[in-house]
Amino acid sequence: MLDWMKTRRSIRKYQDRQIEQEKLDAILKGGLMAPSSRGRKPWELIVVDDKEKIQKLSYCRGNTSGFMSGAPLAIVVAANGEIGDIWVEDASIAASYMQLVIHSLGLGSCWIHVRERFHNDIQTAEDYVREILNIPAHIRVLCILSIGYPAENKPAHEEQDLLYDKIHYNIF
Repeated sequence: MLDWMKTRRSIRKYQDRQIEQEKLDAILKGGLMAPSSRGRKPWELIVVDDKEKIQKLSYCRGNTSGFMSGAPLAIVVAANGEIGDIWVEDASIAASYMQLVIHSLGLGSCWIHVRERFHNDIQTAEDYVREILNIPAHIRVLCILSIGYPAENKPAHEEQDLLYDKIHYNIF
């Protein structure tokens, strides 16, 4: 697991190659197996493989997420905000689990943050995504995972670069 965590990097360039259904199924299972507060499992996973919709979604934060248009697959990670007050944490865990599964399958991904970000001066990124995918108002959008076969190589994280000074024992 630590080796996967060392080599998992945000991938923003993808090959023009479709993701096999078996791999998509494994990714989704990973998200559905994530723990959640009180076992409420508030998340909703919206699989987007329609190129036109992915293109539109790539502008959810103006021009900062345009790289997503090259991904053959995206998963919008959302959650029912009425189920509990920690939907953000629950959905984040599900998204992180999926990213680890994605990497373990030889695929790449990038987390495009949507919650509390803006599409433009008058519309939030969340409302923009909600409009494109017909998401009801009580379902909150956390992020979008762009997914594909990597078309770029990034170096692994080096242990000597870890911020060990962020670790505290018994007191801050």
